[in-house]
Amino acid sequence: MKFAITSKGNPASNALTQKVRTYLQDFEMVYDEGNPDIVISIGGDGTLLYAFHRYSSRLDKTAFVGVHTGHLGFYADWVPSEIEKLVIAIAKTPYQIVEYPLLEVVIRYRSGGKEMRYLALNESTVKGLVGTLVMDVEIRGDHFERFRGDGLCVSTPSGSTAYNKALGGAIIHPSLHSIQLAEMASINNRVFRTVGSPLILPEHHTLELKPVNSNDFHVTMDHLTIMHRDVKSIQFKVAKEKVRFARFRPFPFWKRVHDSFISDGR
Repeated sequence: MKFAITSKGNPASNALTQKVRTYLQDFEMVYDEGNPDIVISIGGDGTLLYAFHRYSSRLDKTAFVGVHTGHLGFYADWVPSEIEKLVIAIAKTPYQIVEYPLLEVVIRYRSGGKEMRYLALNESTVKGLVGTLVMDVEIRGDHFERFRGDGLCVSTPSGSTAYNKALGGAIIHPSLHSIQLAEMASINNRVFRTVGSPLILPEHHTLELKPVNSNDFHVTMDHLTIMHRDVKSIQFKVAKEKVRFARFRPFPFWKRVHDSFISDGR
């Protein structure tokens, strides 16, 4: 089996990275950064997001497993004290694959240039370069509302526990192939009105944003921020690809949510 490791880059994560690499090579596993069967992320959720985007072109061939070296990570199942146990599991134990849905983002331009397609594991956000964002929101090709506010966030079920949660969105189990739209500080008064609640769309529905007062935006895909100019539309839907996590022991989604947000260590 071929493996690769991504590290947060701090001393603790780098030391653990070297230890895991040495241990796995002692088990005659091959270190291959280009074509790994399994990627071990050592750091936090941000480190795993980095690993996901680095290997997004081979999601059907690569599985991920996370080790957190700081605060409890939502995607990280293991802690540094369990490294020997994890290494033995990777080297000796067939693992279960757990798949989570992803978000597809397609940006089209008024000039008719080549459209851009991205994937997000957590979410994509859209904000104007200056001032209020004004967007027409369409669902399945039908106009739903005209949004005015700071921005919009479209998240995956697993990403519903991230920025979406901070915006008051619902937490969605990853077995529900869906996307969620949450508002950032929408303007609602006697003149302007939005639905004011998060929207959850099934996988066969498409969400499209069309600019009203500007065509230049900051668009994020997880931790990546890209400025797009002359935008005609931004389309979101459940991607055909899925992210694959290697599970060597049970870690149910709701336990993950509990441990991340509720557990007080008891």
